[in-house]
Amino acid sequence: MKRRKQREDDMADYNTIKVDISEGILTLTMNRPEKMNAFTSEMMQEMISAFDVADADDSVRAVIVTGSGDRAFCAGADLSAGAKTFDYADRDDRDTNAGAVNADGSIDLSHEDARDGGGRLTLRIFNCKKPVIGAINGAAVGIGVTMQLPMDFRLASSSARFGFVFARRGIVPEAASSWFLPRLVGISQALEWCYSGRVFGAEEALKGGLVHSIHAPEDLLAAARAFALELTAESAPVSIALTRQMMWRMLGAAHPMEAHKLDSRAIWARGAAGDAKEGVSSFLEKRPAVYPDKVSENFPHFSPWMDEPS
Repeated sequence: MKRRKQREDDMADYNTIKVDISEGILTLTMNRPEKMNAFTSEMMQEMISAFDVADADDSVRAVIVTGSGDRAFCAGADLSAGAKTFDYADRDDRDTNAGAVNADGSIDLSHEDARDGGGRLTLRIFNCKKPVIGAINGAAVGIGVTMQLPMDFRLASSSARFGFVFARRGIVPEAASSWFLPRLVGISQALEWCYSGRVFGAEEALKGGLVHSIHAPEDLLAAARAFALELTAESAPVSIALTRQMMWRMLGAAHPMEAHKLDSRAIWARGAAGDAKEGVSSFLEKRPAVYPDKVSENFPHFSPWMDEPS
């Protein structure tokens, strides 16, 4: 209870996001509506913190990410630094990247501080142990669209618009999107969207495989919540957590034998757990299951992902 209270206190201190936990769903709302929820270093840190909360809190069964206001999910990086926005070695607010800049002004690209902030967030979402659903309520360009890629599903408002606009800003796709996007939509579609940098609507996003479904703006969040509850209401949380990691990680496996090895270890680990016994007993007894295992305590220790950094 003390740890839960500490997490609630920490969430109350967020400046750029809002977090609400109800009915087993953590809703993370990017909250800079006057800036169309533009992404900043502070927002990155607070969103990562919220995913830490989601993983540590066993009452949380799923995460929904959305934006505040009716104009934007996230309109990309905050461009208030002007032409220096992406020149991290020459910005006035470069403190978060300072360690990568050597005394002679050269850049140590292997330094931790040289990491792309969007990639830090997407890798944290990738490592999440709870299902993640994006409720895309408006404009989503740049990091506003690439942060969605490691989410399990993206539900879009009919007014949502998407854009991989990097080439039009003189940069390249970030946030590990060169790994995620082709796996979601195929290489040709990924290249077409990224080469052109054009902004497109929800219908094209649905046709291209980027979004799961389209909803009226006023129905979007309710649809995302209903979907989250449908996914998690009758399933064992530890099994969901492990399944999420198995599916995502095997996208990069070189041979199905890698999946077979992982499946075998997972079946052994879960088969001996209390959840499996309860799952079978409740089925035979025709009653709702009450799964005893907890994600925070019983995620299988054979997994190399337990302590993997984001």
